[in-house]
Amino acid sequence: MHENINIVRQRLGRPLTLSEKIVYGHLDDPVGQDIARGSTYLRLRPDRVAMQDATAQMAMLQFISSGLPRVAVPSTIHCDHLIEAQIGGVEDLQRAKEVNEEVYNFLASAGAKYGVGFWKPGSGIIHQIILENYAYPGVMLIGTDSHTPNGGGLGSICIGVGGADAVDVMAGIPWELKCPNVIGVKLTGSLSGWTSPKDVILKVAGILTVKGGTGAIVEYHGPGVDSISCTGMATICNMGAEIGATTSVFPYNHRMKTYMEKTGRGEIAVLADQFKEDLVPDNGCEYDQVVEINLSELKPHINGPFTPDLAHPVSEIGATAKKSGWPLEVKVGLIGSCTNSSYEDMGRAASLAKQALDKGLKCKAQFTVTPGSEQIRATIERDGYSKILRDVGGVVLANACGPCIGQWDRKDVKKGEKNTIVTSYNRNFTARNDANPATHAFVTSPEIVTAMAIAGTLDFNPETDYLTAANGEKFMLEPPTGDELPSKDFDPGQDTYQHPPADGAALTVIVSPSSNRLQLLEPFDRWHGKDMEEMRVLIKVKGKCTTDHISAAGPWLKFRGHLDNISNNMLIGAVNIDNEAINKVKNLLTGEFGGVPDVARHYKANGVNWVVVGDDNYGEGSSREHAALEPRHLGGRAIIVKSFARIHETNLKKQGLLPLTFADPKDYDKIRPDDKISITGLKTFAPGKPVTAVIKHSNGSQESITLNHTFNKNQIEWFQAGSALNRMKELQ
Repeated sequence: MHENINIVRQRLGRPLTLSEKIVYGHLDDPVGQDIARGSTYLRLRPDRVAMQDATAQMAMLQFISSGLPRVAVPSTIHCDHLIEAQIGGVEDLQRAKEVNEEVYNFLASAGAKYGVGFWKPGSGIIHQIILENYAYPGVMLIGTDSHTPNGGGLGSICIGVGGADAVDVMAGIPWELKCPNVIGVKLTGSLSGWTSPKDVILKVAGILTVKGGTGAIVEYHGPGVDSISCTGMATICNMGAEIGATTSVFPYNHRMKTYMEKTGRGEIAVLADQFKEDLVPDNGCEYDQVVEINLSELKPHINGPFTPDLAHPVSEIGATAKKSGWPLEVKVGLIGSCTNSSYEDMGRAASLAKQALDKGLKCKAQFTVTPGSEQIRATIERDGYSKILRDVGGVVLANACGPCIGQWDRKDVKKGEKNTIVTSYNRNFTARNDANPATHAFVTSPEIVTAMAIAGTLDFNPETDYLTAANGEKFMLEPPTGDELPSKDFDPGQDTYQHPPADGAALTVIVSPSSNRLQLLEPFDRWHGKDMEEMRVLIKVKGKCTTDHISAAGPWLKFRGHLDNISNNMLIGAVNIDNEAINKVKNLLTGEFGGVPDVARHYKANGVNWVVVGDDNYGEGSSREHAALEPRHLGGRAIIVKSFARIHETNLKKQGLLPLTFADPKDYDKIRPDDKISITGLKTFAPGKPVTAVIKHSNGSQESITLNHTFNKNQIEWFQAGSALNRMKELQ
């Protein structure tokens, strides 16, 4: 990496940002690679791959179908997504092991056969395990989860991808990434009082919005960095996914060194010290955009509802909620998740809970606690934090994603009942946490969640407002305090890791043909060599359409290894502009209305290709490639929108679909739900050359519009072969 950085710096003749050093330091060909921020495609050699269990199923199924005997880079699978929060950690984990036995056995056996490490259910959330074990300054890691950037808190470039990208890296093929722009966030001052690291990213999300980071790496720098703990920096990088950023990163400092020493990686810290100049930005480096935040002036924030970029100071949320008609009563406060489940987070929350208990109070709202890993769970149990959080009314859930991704068997409100929850999570899209579209979810710091759960109301500002003790006296909560790291070292808890054998060739991976959870993949059809003629519009989507809208999680997670079954959730959350309804589109062959997947299946059975038309930032959110696999499986050919989120656009290309954008966004209005669309110019499909869509209206008239794309030469070959996996097999 050091050699590569020097080669590139000499070639470019300018100072480099930190993210450029790490990214360009992993180039496959540092001498010959064309490098231009925001335009060229880089061919990179990541060091590691990490996969969570919901996406690992499809990634491993694709790797199996590639025919390769063993992964080419260190890779791990993490069981964290399939554990539903219902009663409490112990009971929920045991139930998950029984319900998901087939999937866990598949992942464990596939890992053993193909050389992939396996973290068993109960081990913890993928991003916390990576921070504790695998991230380090300068590493490049790709993960099949959108919050992989969490590792940036340890000076790593960790990027969320779809499973097909992971397969490329596991196969030893250079991985392609559009050369990122770099947004600099300069931090001055220092954090204190009620303000936490989470408030930095809540503020940044409010400034940059959910698509302001698209195509860019967010690089934090400046004198304020040193006032933030290593795990606090990870929190900030984690939620950077919510602004569409490729990833986020902090420069190497003493906070990272101490964290590595505490987590058994002191020798890596020594190495990082030796190469420190490669792990911080060059003096005089230039950013494409700079945001400045004075941490000394930053106030606690809370973002929501329904979108993570609607930012409010905590001091103003009560008035805004009253004006907007949002429910003030906080029904549930939820702390933890991959974003905020560190030892420091739990300690600061416990410091507030202890104050309430000392005054004879418990939480007015329901309160849940999700430890990020078995190591965190065991350590906060040993050090008394768990007892305090339970005593104040908390339920300690399993070391897993739980309610953050919709794995929550919620009983206290009926579906459709308007209510408010506050979480320390990262994402708060409609119905994401509990499948109730009327739930108003707000994201904030664990400290503010705890305070609001104690008070029971959204308009409680702990900096100015009083609580009433059991004896009737008024008191204010003192600002939270908590140790950055445990004084006694971490307690590792139970051993939950399975290392792959040196040679797994003789092992077998069993997938039952009758399984409703797992299904071996069949190759997608190749491009027929002609233009796409007279395709139907399956749905014209109105407004926000995240990967949760395209392929919902929650109860559907159990089908993540079975493409045909999970395709029954395709676009069931998207709003049809034709009738403002969800999961109700007109079948133009029968004239009747049906669910989106049902109509798609009917079109496919009758040989009718179709397209989806969408709005801005289509596919934001999770990295789940099922949102691309499902339309391909059910007969889709193109997705035509105003703009895409990065990971989803790549996932569509990988599966042989055409992600296309309107050259003029107003052309979205020209397409009617009963139109037929032809895409012409595919015989001369080339990088940088737009294609044409011919729109035939039902009244007999027609018009042509220009559609742009971002395909490069290799990606066009994926399309022609039918998918990136098909192309990989052709080249073997």
